[in-house]
Amino acid sequence: MQEKTPDFAELAREMARNGEQFEKFYAMLTENNAAFNLTAITEREEVIHKHFLDSLAGAAYLPAGGRIAEVGSGAGFPSVPLAIVRRDVSFTLIESTGKKCAFLRKVSEALGLNLTVVQMRAEEAGRDAAYREQFDAVIARAVAPLVPLCEYCLPLVKQGGRLIAWKGSEDETPGAVYAVKVLGGGNLRTVAYELPNGYGARRLVLADKVSHTPEKYPRGHGKERKDPIV
Repeated sequence: MQEKTPDFAELAREMARNGEQFEKFYAMLTENNAAFNLTAITEREEVIHKHFLDSLAGAAYLPAGGRIAEVGSGAGFPSVPLAIVRRDVSFTLIESTGKKCAFLRKVSEALGLNLTVVQMRAEEAGRDAAYREQFDAVIARAVAPLVPLCEYCLPLVKQGGRLIAWKGSEDETPGAVYAVKVLGGGNLRTVAYELPNGYGARRLVLADKVSHTPEKYPRGHGKERKDPIV
């Protein structure tokens, strides 16, 4: 199923309306990049297109007033750009690397964003009652191949919620249908799009949470990657 592609002209206008916050984030990203090992992309136009606009491609799929978790937050993509433009939702950022958590907390404080940073591995969060099946949506970008990513993310999504994964141009969904079903998901589909000005093809992968995730998932101990559900 193919859904409507992002309106990048409108997303660019939304960035302009929040220009001061995006400028602050860009400054913090470049100033702290070396110390925190945040991103290989630092040139302004590349950051705007490959990080900011790409992150905002999923803004329309966040449920109004929802509670959102991000798995593998890294430098804050897509969560920080989304938190800037979607003030109606709250974000819980799940990141295992301490120095990246420290950077994200600095950003949140400086920009006054509605986000909480949790230093934890995704598979640990998925088995913790405070996080398991507690979120209206779980988002992730550049974390893992789709099948293990689903095992990290879907246990955190409550019934009626959704997974939103930012992926490259390759469609990974045919190989993930079974895993999504096993993990309590359904209605797996993609949103393919082209970033403006020739910055590349991307796609969002979406799945709905239709039933509870079986208690055995996520398995942990690296099994999500070493022995993916296929």
